Amino acid sequence: MTTVLATRAARRRWVAFLVLLVISVMLMGFSSNPAVRDVQNGVSFAFRPIQGVLDSAARSVASLAASITEIDRLTVDNAALRAENDRLAAENARLDEIRRENESLTGLLQLRAGLGHATVATTVIARESSEFRRLVVLDKGTDDGIAVGDVAVAAGGALAGRVVEVGPASAKVVLLTDSSSTVIGQLSTNAATGEVVGQLGGVLIMRQIDAGETVAVGDEVVTAGIELGGGVRSPYPKGLLVGQVVDVKRDANDVVQTAFLQPAAQLDKLEFLLVITDYHGGLPPIEQQPIDCGAGGVLPDGEQPCLSPSPAPTHKAAASPAATKKP
Repeated sequence: MTTVLATRAARRRWVAFLVLLVISVMLMGFSSNPAVRDVQNGVSFAFRPIQGVLDSAARSVASLAASITEIDRLTVDNAALRAENDRLAAENARLDEIRRENESLTGLLQLRAGLGHATVATTVIARESSEFRRLVVLDKGTDDGIAVGDVAVAAGGALAGRVVEVGPASAKVVLLTDSSSTVIGQLSTNAATGEVVGQLGGVLIMRQIDAGETVAVGDEVVTAGIELGGGVRSPYPKGLLVGQVVDVKRDANDVVQTAFLQPAAQLDKLEFLLVITDYHGGLPPIEQQPIDCGAGGVLPDGEQPCLSPSPAPTHKAAASPAATKKP
């Protein structure tokens, strides 16, 4: 029974093979027939527009996919370039700031060499600008030799102010524009003097200038550095630049005139200052002030100097006969 089944299966396979072979031979014969070829060409011609559309659509889809891929790549590249540009811009700004600070410090070092005084270079670490005060805080104090009364100078030898409060590692400087600031100024053109006082608006006022002196817009004003007898001298060294005349107020009936000055230093933008530590103005120390030796005491050499009394005034008016005549 098994042999019969196997024989039938083999026979069906051979029959199928022969049928397929006959169909293949027939198709080959039909394909070589001119009429069949004409039909194939016609069908191909009829479907050619559709094939072109399909090819174009396929190319468009491929191009769109490539464009999307390129856009994604360009977006990533653009973001990377933008980040690099921002980094370079920040680095450039940092380098510009370092260069500016170096120029400022170089100017201060050159100023230190020309001042002729012992100085301490300081950095402004805080500001107080209100309706009543104009002062800055420095990053050095008594540990570096700074004391109350020391003078602060900005770049170019411009006077900035005086130290009014000092600690071990900080100091407060009242600026020229503070209303409590007063400096005796001197015109560089004719040595005329006047009081330079501060005001919160930023412009300095130079008052009590002799009306007979010529004051012109553009004249420079420096510290007078006046010294008096007995060791009394100006709180500010001589020759520090205070400002430049921007306006003059005259009154024909007044014996004095007033000038308005633009400060030589940009006091609202101070970053670095030199503090002069070896100049001591005002009254000398109490142990060096003159004393009255009229009691006849004799001081040893090196002690306080004696204060010479002013001579008493003498009356030389001659008496008239009528005044000397007795009643």
